[in-house]
Amino acid sequence: MGRAIEGRSLGQIAWVRLKRDKWAVGGGIVVVLLVLGALASLLLNALGVLQPDTYHPELIDATYGRPVGAFGGISWAHPLGVDPGNGRDLLSRVLVGSQFSLLIAAGSTLLSVVIGVTLGLVAGFAGGWVGSAISWLMNVFLAFPLLLFAIALSGVVQQSAFGLSGNALHVAVLIFVIGFFNWPYLGRIVRGQTLSLREREFVDAARSLGARTGYILRRELLPNLLAPILVYTTLLIPTNILFEAALSFLGVGLHPPAPSWGGMLSDAVSSGSYSADPEYVLVPGLAIFVTVMAFNLLGDGLRDALDPRAR
Repeated sequence: MGRAIEGRSLGQIAWVRLKRDKWAVGGGIVVVLLVLGALASLLLNALGVLQPDTYHPELIDATYGRPVGAFGGISWAHPLGVDPGNGRDLLSRVLVGSQFSLLIAAGSTLLSVVIGVTLGLVAGFAGGWVGSAISWLMNVFLAFPLLLFAIALSGVVQQSAFGLSGNALHVAVLIFVIGFFNWPYLGRIVRGQTLSLREREFVDAARSLGARTGYILRRELLPNLLAPILVYTTLLIPTNILFEAALSFLGVGLHPPAPSWGGMLSDAVSSGSYSADPEYVLVPGLAIFVTVMAFNLLGDGLRDALDPRAR
């Protein structure tokens, strides 16, 4: 007897497509390494192995105000060199900065996904004045000057609020601002997909069996929306990383001495040390570039793998 042909699920087909995309696989590996590096640095920083805020004035040339040695003071003790003026280890600062960047990006993306999926589902399925009201709300948020509001809110909230203080407060504010005002992009995608899916036969079958609206949304529509939600989530994370870096660069993100990639770039530019020590600009700049590129490659690969029209 011949062997029976085993069918493959949509998830298995997408996984095979994804594995064939070497760029997406490479991006996924880099993303995993970044997350593991951030988690490892959290432990190492707690154990005192990493010292992102420890000054080493002996590593700075007193005459020229730049690190002693070539390439920004690279050595076995400081593989990425030290920052000009203070002599702080750049590797420690980049690793600890990755914690804040990934935490803010992940938290704000999660907030955007929850709001966008919920309102997009309701707008697409309900239609009528409810759908029109939510669509109008999306347009209002899309026209909102997010950068100016983020600068104003981050500047107002300085000391303590909502039971938080210091950089814990600033992290919470950044997550709220970035996530709360970025949901309409995903909301529009979910609304458009829901408008198409609500007219399908399986939705009519669920209605005929007496299924309630909540059941249809959770069990019939949402599983069919996981692919675009997953793809857009992967592409939204690098956008939020760039936004957080931009706010830190403008001085309204995390406050010193907490390291952040955007703050490191701001220090290099404001102090003018980038001309004497280009390493101080290259290290955080490359960290942002590699992280954003990895997430974008993974997101593009997921989009192609989950596209039912792809061969």
